[in-house]
Amino acid sequence: MLVFNIMDKLLAQLHFLLLCLTLCAGILQFTAATIQGYISDRDIICPSVCRCDEDFIYCNDRGLSFIPSLPPTASVLYLQNNQINNPGLPTSLEHQLTVRVVYLYDNELDEFPLHLPPSVRELHLQDNNIRTIPRSALARMPLLEKLHLDDNSISTVSIEDQAFADNPRLRLLFLSRNHLSSIPSGLPASLEELRLDDNRISTIPTHAFRGLASLRCLVLDGNLLANQRIADDTFSRLSNLTELSLVRNSLQTPPVNLPKAHLQRLSLQENALTHMPRGSLDGMHRLQRLDLSGNNLTTLPRGLFKDLDNLGQLLVRGNPWHCGCNLRWLYDWLHSRGNAITVRGLTCHGPDRVRDMALKDLSSEMEDCEVVKPALPRDKLGGSVVDSSTTNTPPQGSLFTLRSKKPGFGLPDSAVDYTLSSSGVGKSLALNVKALSHNSVRVTWSVAQPSSSFRLSWLRLGPGNAMGSMTETLVRGDRREYLLTSLQPQSSYIICMVPLAASSENKGMISSDADSEDALVCAKAETSDPSTTEEEEDQDSQPMTVLPLAGIIGGATAIVSLALIFGIFCWYGHRSGHFCSRDHYTRNSSRKSKSYDDYIESGTKKDNTILEIRGPGFQMTPMVACPPMQPKPLQEDYIIHTIYPSNGTGLYKGVNHVSNAAQGTNRGYREGGIPDVDYCYT
Repeated sequence: MLVFNIMDKLLAQLHFLLLCLTLCAGILQFTAATIQGYISDRDIICPSVCRCDEDFIYCNDRGLSFIPSLPPTASVLYLQNNQINNPGLPTSLEHQLTVRVVYLYDNELDEFPLHLPPSVRELHLQDNNIRTIPRSALARMPLLEKLHLDDNSISTVSIEDQAFADNPRLRLLFLSRNHLSSIPSGLPASLEELRLDDNRISTIPTHAFRGLASLRCLVLDGNLLANQRIADDTFSRLSNLTELSLVRNSLQTPPVNLPKAHLQRLSLQENALTHMPRGSLDGMHRLQRLDLSGNNLTTLPRGLFKDLDNLGQLLVRGNPWHCGCNLRWLYDWLHSRGNAITVRGLTCHGPDRVRDMALKDLSSEMEDCEVVKPALPRDKLGGSVVDSSTTNTPPQGSLFTLRSKKPGFGLPDSAVDYTLSSSGVGKSLALNVKALSHNSVRVTWSVAQPSSSFRLSWLRLGPGNAMGSMTETLVRGDRREYLLTSLQPQSSYIICMVPLAASSENKGMISSDADSEDALVCAKAETSDPSTTEEEEDQDSQPMTVLPLAGIIGGATAIVSLALIFGIFCWYGHRSGHFCSRDHYTRNSSRKSKSYDDYIESGTKKDNTILEIRGPGFQMTPMVACPPMQPKPLQEDYIIHTIYPSNGTGLYKGVNHVSNAAQGTNRGYREGGIPDVDYCYT
């Protein structure tokens, strides 16, 4: 019994030991599998064509045409400067829920990408060829805060209505350098920065910025804006605006009713500003930077800067300033501010005695002027103090106080039958159009009254007079002709024009949409078929080529006749002289195998029948040619002319040359400066 008990205990211990070993083996196997899986996951995490730095994936500048498989922890994707197109965006990208920033600029996208992660907060799509902004694509990114769409092909009509309705967090929208003709509608109320520079925006109606109370930065540089086409209360709705840029437009004065409470930077350079109305900068206590460079300002009204307590930069270069007593107030104001303000470009253009001098340095000239007194209230200002040239503000916005139409004025109306001719006549404008080729139309017009500019629009009609895409542009008032190019062949176009106001004093300026429709003049043009155009050009060119062809044939006939006559004459003269020369040389029996005319060339080593000369050669020429049909003379006189080689040396160079020649080389000629091609060996 004792033995059996001991055996049972041993078996139990052995069983327990085996169980422990099995458990340890399982743990080791699990650990090994985990490590192997981790290593394999690390291999999949970073694509071979990319570089990874934690959750930053660098796949830029790789020449990629598609997006490779990405790790599940990626947060920032650098995919710029590749060749990725829309098919190169995999649907699996939607499941990358940790991606926050995507750089896809400078690729080959022609549509807004659809399969981006819903977690994206910042998206860079500039420098592509995107033409539309659909609402469905933006709705997939409800957390989007920054959207960059610069340098694409987006037009106003290609932005879907309420495209940004599902992006309540969008704070930044860049649409610079596109094809916009008006302010996009339906912008989100959360927007804080909007850039629309270098587009074709010519009008801003009253409701353009409605609901954008959070907007802080607005950039409208490089458009077609003028005072008459900006509604009076356009910018007054932007109560929180801190930066407004209107560079490179056609403004004659600053827009009225600018936001004043929070505005800090105002850029008006490179416009057509001729004066600054009194009070146009009143209330801008927080303005820090004012740029008026590149305009046509000669003076500033007294008290213009009275509320600019925080102005630190004043940029006014590129203006023809007239530094007289009219700017004594500005001289005093600058000296009172001292070093608190930086002024650039306030250099006098006139009078001549102060030309190219800074206004701040005209102390002696300003002493002769009357000291400027503090500005009086407006109701106490007399007519002698107020300069009408700086107080009259050109009316602005009267054209767009009513409901605006997209993308411009209402044209065309589907209820109107456009059976137009190639010309149209209105109250103040006559329009004429003519198709020049299969893709171009010439537009000419004449007006009864001068206009500052014309708005030209052209619309391509689709099948069955269906409305197609419309394009409009602004033409200077001094032009009377415009060429439309890059049109579609075999298409019908409705071309319309309306004159805009000449100046603020013009009583005949357009004041409402109804007046705009009355002044609108339209005409119709049809582009031709390219093949038909080529055949017509060939037919037109045939009559023009008949006359030159006849002249060429006649001239050739005359030239051939003259050449024939001249050849006969030369042949006769040559034949007469040849008989005489032949008779002379036939007396030399040793040269019957060669026929030489009028001269014998010597000085070469090839012909041993002639005297071998190692210096300059000679030439024998008869004094008088034997006259034709005369008896052969018994004796002829010759003159010996020395013949020198082209390089002024002899043909042979002594002993060295003889030895080289015997070896069958031409080294002697090379040493003498004589080209090898001029000589050969027998």
